[in-house]
Amino acid sequence: MSIFHKKVCIITGAAAGIGKALCEQLAKEGAIVVATDMNEDALKRTVKGICDRGGQCSAAVVNVTDYDVFKKCIEDTVNQEGKLDYLFNNAGIGFAAEIQDTEIEHWRKVLDVNLNGVIYGSLCAYKIMAKQGFGHIVNLSSVEGLIPFPLTASYVVSKFAVLGLSQSMWVEGRDLGIKVSAVCPGFVKTDIFDVTPMIGLVREKVMAAQSKWIKFGVTPEKCAEIILKGVEKDKAIIPVTFLAKFFWFLARINPIFVLNAIVKDFRKWRKKVRVTA
Repeated sequence: MSIFHKKVCIITGAAAGIGKALCEQLAKEGAIVVATDMNEDALKRTVKGICDRGGQCSAAVVNVTDYDVFKKCIEDTVNQEGKLDYLFNNAGIGFAAEIQDTEIEHWRKVLDVNLNGVIYGSLCAYKIMAKQGFGHIVNLSSVEGLIPFPLTASYVVSKFAVLGLSQSMWVEGRDLGIKVSAVCPGFVKTDIFDVTPMIGLVREKVMAAQSKWIKFGVTPEKCAEIILKGVEKDKAIIPVTFLAKFFWFLARINPIFVLNAIVKDFRKWRKKVRVTA
C-alpha cells in the first residue's frame, strides 16, 4: 500500500502542469487531495477529472500571495480532515528579461508568488505539523535554485531562497517530526515558457537558444512520479531531470567553473535574443 493512502495533501498551483500531475498521482495512490489554484475553471476541470476516475479530490480557490486566504484553506482542511500530512508548495510564475531591463514591480510579482507564497504556506503548515508531531512540507525550488541561469534573475532569487528556507525548516523540524523536501526540477514540459512574460526579448529566439537544454525535459507526469518517490524516501533535495542532477553535481564540485560555463554559453546567444530597434 502506498504511503500516501488516506493521507491529507494540499497542493498549490494544481490547475495545470506539475501541480495537476501531483494531484492525479496522489489521488491514484489513495490520498485525500485538496487542489488549490487561482484559475477556478481549470481547477474544477482538474478535480472533476480526478473524481470521475474514482479519486478523492476537492477544490479550493486560493491566491498564495494572500496570507489570510491561504491560512484559512489550511486550517479548514485540518478542521475537516483532522490532520494535514503533506503540503506541496508548487505554485509559481516566471519572468524573463535582462536585469538592466527590469523594474521593481517585476521583482515584486515574482517574489510575492514564488517566495512569499511558499513562506505563507510553510509557516501555517509547519505550526500545525509541530502540534501534530508529524507532517511533510514539499517546496518547489528549481535547478535555478542550484545554479543561476541568465534572463531569469528574479526567478533565480526566489528559487535559491526557497531552497534555503526548506533547508532551515529541515534542520529545525527534524526533532519535531516535520519532514521537509525541496524539489529542484530542470526543464519540465509545461506551458510556463509560453506564458512567461518577457521584456526586451524575442520569445522564439529565446526558445531556440534554450532548445539544447529543453530536450532533457520530462513530462509533468514523470516529474510528479520522481517527486513522490523522493518524498517517500524523505530526501531533503529532490533533483528532477538529468540536467538538474548534472549541474547540481558540477556546482558542488567546482561552482566557479559552472558560472564561467554559463557566461560563455550566454555570450553566444545574448545579442541574438534581444529585441532590436
